[in-house]
Amino acid sequence: MPQEMSLAEVEAVARAAHAGQTDKAGRPYAEHLSAVAEGVRARGGGEALIAAAWLHDAVEDGVLSEEWLAQAALPQRTKDVVRAVTRRAGETPEAYARRILATPGARLVKAADLAHNADPRRLAELDEATARRLEQKYATMRGLLGLTSDD
Repeated sequence: MPQEMSLAEVEAVARAAHAGQTDKAGRPYAEHLSAVAEGVRARGGGEALIAAAWLHDAVEDGVLSEEWLAQAALPQRTKDVVRAVTRRAGETPEAYARRILATPGARLVKAADLAHNADPRRLAELDEATARRLEQKYATMRGLLGLTSDD
């Protein structure tokens, strides 16, 4: 069995996979990945969850395939969390939240993702209608996951 990828290698893969992408405010997408990884670290997540944070949008965004994830030299926990936080076409928010809650560690990664997505400084860079729509979307998911302001 090959040696597992280091966090530095996971970060490099994620940055390369998302190279050229920007967030809704036009910022390099890697800034979001870095913020989520740091949020996981700050919330007490270990290396497997930090790796999942770096990769949390890769399959959903189509920049890495499910096949890549299956074959990657990553801990099973990392793979399980990435799969759990990957939205599926036509999936309801309730079903998405149930899968996250059923996967150990996924709630922590999603909490860090939502915290960065809902950062008022990021939302302030968007037009008012988009910011309001996203605030509602993030608040709904936080509620479904039972997240508090301390999460």
